[in-house]
Amino acid sequence: MTKHEKYQEHKQFNKVNAEAEAEKITAEETVAEDEAAQAAKDQEVPDVSDTPGIEEEAEVAAEVEEKEAAEAEAKTLTELKAKDQKIEELQNRLLRLQADFDNFRRRNNEEQNKLAKYVTASVTKEFLKVLDNFERAEASLETATDEAAIKVGMDKIHKQFEQALASLNIEEIKAQGEPFNPEIHEAVMQGANPEMADDTVDMVLEKGYKIGDNIIRHSKVRVVRND
Repeated sequence: MTKHEKYQEHKQFNKVNAEAEAEKITAEETVAEDEAAQAAKDQEVPDVSDTPGIEEEAEVAAEVEEKEAAEAEAKTLTELKAKDQKIEELQNRLLRLQADFDNFRRRNNEEQNKLAKYVTASVTKEFLKVLDNFERAEASLETATDEAAIKVGMDKIHKQFEQALASLNIEEIKAQGEPFNPEIHEAVMQGANPEMADDTVDMVLEKGYKIGDNIIRHSKVRVVRND
């Protein structure tokens, strides 16, 4: 075999090997592509619409959710209706209480007015007796000549006046010679009096009166200041 023939034989051998190698690589690539396609298919998310039973389950779940929403709405409406009814009851009760209070206040005012008129009438009745005797004494002064008798008559009227005050539980507030007490006395003057201690009442300018512990009028007095 010549050198040229050997070269041609070697070239033919390499060609065959190259073709075989190319076919092998192509086969391997085809297998790899098939495997990748199968893996991708395995990872695909199944379509709900194509899956048997999924669509029915979704419809059932929607119906349950709709039913629950309707029940919750009905419950809310019932609670609101109950609250509205309670509010109406409370409003009606408040109106009744207000009406009762207005009636009570009206009756109380009427009773107070009646009581005030009764008290005024009772007090006036007591002092009308004194006024009658005082007017008689004034009338007798025009013809009376006995001063002693006039004095006796005035003393009787004065005593009758004091009895009228006592019948109403009105008492004179003691002041003359008493320690000054701002709760029952009103100091309108100050003066020296060596015979009395400081803060002592040595002169009553206007008598004070009280009913129990309630002051009708404070005694107006002069208080000793020897400084």
